[in-house]
Amino acid sequence: MDLLLLKLTLTPALIAGASLAGRRWGHAVSGWVVGLPLTSAPVAFFLALERGHTFAASAALGALAGAVAEAAFCVAYAWTARAAGWGPSLAVASVAFALAGAVLQVAPLALASVAVAVPASLLIALRLVGGDAVAAIPTVRPAWDLPVRMLAATGLVLAITESAAVLGPRLSGILATFPVYAAILTIFAHRADRRAAPQVLRGLLLGLFAFGAFFVVLALTIERFGVAGAFALAGAAALLIQGGSYLAMRVEWPHLRAPDP
Repeated sequence: MDLLLLKLTLTPALIAGASLAGRRWGHAVSGWVVGLPLTSAPVAFFLALERGHTFAASAALGALAGAVAEAAFCVAYAWTARAAGWGPSLAVASVAFALAGAVLQVAPLALASVAVAVPASLLIALRLVGGDAVAAIPTVRPAWDLPVRMLAATGLVLAITESAAVLGPRLSGILATFPVYAAILTIFAHRADRRAAPQVLRGLLLGLFAFGAFFVVLALTIERFGVAGAFALAGAAALLIQGGSYLAMRVEWPHLRAPDP
């Protein structure tokens, strides 16, 4: 199948599924769902097919570094949201992501050190973000909501994969982790109830443990097992860790439930 056709079909399908799941199960679960590499995994997949295994392995290392930048995004948004609206909160969080990403872009990175730094940064961020569980607030969403999310996701994947030769593998991997969908979910939650924004971010941070597992396994295996084998192993690792993070989320917030229809 043509790679462009894959990009135009796989990415929006993944994002639509994640968005609908988030609507069904509420704020924290929506953040937890988008913690999975829904954009960065397709980016890595297409980079592996188009640029080769070594390039994809380097991009996976960049994606892991990007998870640390996402933790900075979450902390910055949560702290700013205590006294400001979603606009300033998003701006400060985006700057925090960019600064962290810039540092990680030039810093010497080794897989072992980044594999340790990712869970450590997520644990620290979980403590700093705070937030109590808030029941989902039913809202009437405009008809364009889901299509816009799908278009944004597809546009991001196309932009990164098509400019990968210029950006290089590490920057491609870092940019692919910008939390576009988590930002959208957080903004909608913030507009409905300020207490709900940290809940989305905590869900995202819990989901990023699976994200980290995916890219650690991918970086370790893609040059040995090829695209199919490496992505299968990475996906299995991510699902295993995601199951554990879901149990942790249920322990933390036992009264989470789906919103009333």
